[in-house]
Amino acid sequence: MKPIIHLQQISEINQFVQSKTKHPLVSVVDFGKVDQYLEEGMRINADFYTIMFKNYSANTLKYGRQSLDFQDGSLICIAPKQVLVMDTEIEENDDMLGWGLFFHPDLLRGTSLADKMDGYTFFDYDVTEALHLSDKEKKILFDCVQSIESELQENIDAHSQTLIVSNIELLLNYCDRYYSRQFITRKNTNLSTLSQVEKLLKSYFKNENIKENGLPTVKYLADEVHLSASYLSDLLKKETGMNAQDHIHYYLIEEAKNILLNTDYSASEIAYSLGFEYPQYFSKLFKNKTGKTPIEYRELN
Repeated sequence: MKPIIHLQQISEINQFVQSKTKHPLVSVVDFGKVDQYLEEGMRINADFYTIMFKNYSANTLKYGRQSLDFQDGSLICIAPKQVLVMDTEIEENDDMLGWGLFFHPDLLRGTSLADKMDGYTFFDYDVTEALHLSDKEKKILFDCVQSIESELQENIDAHSQTLIVSNIELLLNYCDRYYSRQFITRKNTNLSTLSQVEKLLKSYFKNENIKENGLPTVKYLADEVHLSASYLSDLLKKETGMNAQDHIHYYLIEEAKNILLNTDYSASEIAYSLGFEYPQYFSKLFKNKTGKTPIEYRELN
């Protein structure tokens, strides 16, 4: 296995692709002008955000635990500290086009975008398909990148950070919109995933080992359906209005109601049987979801 290439500074990615550094915290790379290509099995880890688009096929990337579909006309967004692995060697061709936007978290310090970055959950989609773009969407994103590149051609002054960050935020907002569109266009696949999640939760809460295994987690569900936790939560939110944690709580409360109405177990006994380590947390959650304590619910029904 090849060692991980750790890129800490923006200047290092520029050196890697033999491009001139115009700003210490952000870079735009034209892949059509890059002479150096990544080798098969090469592993890269960066301390900055990476957004890459390409319009050519011929390779698959591994990002997280599984292969990532990085096809013709697709875009991927990678958070700092993630590892990107080249699964097959990129083949050089005359029509090789694409771009990469790389920006360090330090660029965002003191800006409103810094507080919004957690909301762009697609940076945590470590096992999902890439974002596939229409021709119109490609042009809109490319225009955003071109605006950033144009600003990088100017001398750095008091306005540089504001203008660059504004254009990055605009690009991210478009990415957010296009991911939402992709959830809609893949509705049939999403419904299949939703069905799997429902079956998993029903089975989990009926399992006699739940007391020993504890409550199901979002990571458990995501692993079972081969998605990242963030992607699964966003998918469920788009389809049902409830994220993955909400779904866990829903099936938990439904099972608790069944036990309350069909047994004489105390609230503490029910809590332990459902995998809670602390009974008071169960009672608090139950009241938060139903408006009643477990005992009040039993007495009223």
